[in-house]
Amino acid sequence: MDPANFQPAHFLWAFSDGVATITLNRPEKKNPLTFESYVELRETFRALTTAPQVKAVVLCGAGGNFSSGGDVHEIIGPLTKMDMPGLLAFTRLTGDLVKAMRDCPQPIIAAVNGVCVGAGAIMAMASDLRLAAPEAKTAFLFNRVGLAGCDMGACAILPRIIGQGRASELLFTGRSMSAEEGEKWGFYNRVVEQSKLMDEAMALARRLADGPSFANAMTKNQLNMEWDMGLHAAIEAEAQAQAICMNTRDFERAYKAFAAKEKPVFEGN
Repeated sequence: MDPANFQPAHFLWAFSDGVATITLNRPEKKNPLTFESYVELRETFRALTTAPQVKAVVLCGAGGNFSSGGDVHEIIGPLTKMDMPGLLAFTRLTGDLVKAMRDCPQPIIAAVNGVCVGAGAIMAMASDLRLAAPEAKTAFLFNRVGLAGCDMGACAILPRIIGQGRASELLFTGRSMSAEEGEKWGFYNRVVEQSKLMDEAMALARRLADGPSFANAMTKNQLNMEWDMGLHAAIEAEAQAQAICMNTRDFERAYKAFAAKEKPVFEGN
């Protein structure tokens, strides 16, 4: 991927100062996803594994909303007519998007405003950090359309963020979680005024982009790997990961900057 010249067909892309911004851009329908946008988003996050110029990603929606999830007419309707192999291919595709988001080494910051439901809520959940405007309404509403809450990794990831009981409530009822609730429960890192949401998200992304990107990628990898590790295995894995980071030039740069009473300039190696 060449982030400076990337031109996706199904969402907006911007790249500056190490930060890539992905904007879901169907504001007239509150930014729903289609079969094609699922694929392109998945492939984009996969491609980020070979785009070291990108240090952090901001994920947002156009027109005052994050995403209304799968498009009712372009996805939901056709799904009701598919056979089982076709349905399984689709659910594996949507799950692959979450895998790609978790596997890409860059931290992903979701800037959530307005409607954030269904697959939109899942994409926010799969991000590493989440900021919300006070108006944000987040719902894992699969239950409300006759489906299980176990969609795209929700039963694995959501309880780790907000706890088993709270996740169970949202997944069994499909009700909306307010931004205030989301912040109190730990889903949102913080709530920001709507007019300042993107500025705050970009400021956080630039802070991460200015940091040691190799080490940040290692942190994200360990957060993923240690979900199913025992304590002793996790401590050993972290020992090995940290030793690798100590062998980078960025670690040396940080020491020299500290000794010189200067701010370190990290280069990701």
